[in-house]
Parts: sequence; structure tokens; C-alpha cells
Amino acid sequence: MAFVDADRVRETSTTTGTGTYNLAGAAAGFRTFVAGIGTGNDCTYVAEDGTDWEIGIGTVTDATPDTLARTRILASSNANAAVNWAAGTRNIFSAPSHDTI
Repeated sequence: MAFVDADRVRETSTTTGTGTYNLAGAAAGFRTFVAGIGTGNDCTYVAEDGTDWEIGIGTVTDATPDTLARTRILASSNANAAVNWAAGTRNIFSAPSHDTI
């Protein structure tokens, strides 16, 4: 497993609760996490729904559906813990790691 930074990786998810994100495919003009990061690899991600947000390190898995496991939460609108998502759609995208800024 490697840590990968990739540009133009963005998907949506309707996953509820605090578990692994089920990914719903790339947004128009973007790549999927599997295509950009690669299965089994880790990346820094942002998840947000316009109100709540979460920044973390996630592990990508090529599956049906593809998933992004919440390996480590770095910061969030929930006192830096995993956001307990209610029903709805959120955007999930890769973000540069702090080491590359």
C-alpha cells in the first residue's frame, strides 16, 4: 500500500453514519478514486455536504461499489471526529497531503 496524491479525483456518496464511504462514480470532468489513487492505496480526502465537513486519510478499494475507508480523521466539523452523516449526498474529493503543501 502506498500514499498517493492525485489531481481531479472527485465522487459523490450517499453513505450514512460513520462507516466506510460507498462511492457513486466520478463527477463530470473528474476521475474516480480507483482511477486516480488506485485500489489499496491511501490518500488525503475531503468529504462535505455544504454544511458538515471532514478531512481524513482514506483507503481506496475497487469493489462493487468502490469504497473509501475512513482510515484516520484529521479534522472535521464534528469536533475532529468522523461526521455521522444523515441521509443526503456529499462530495468526496482528494486533497494534497500536508507533506506536499
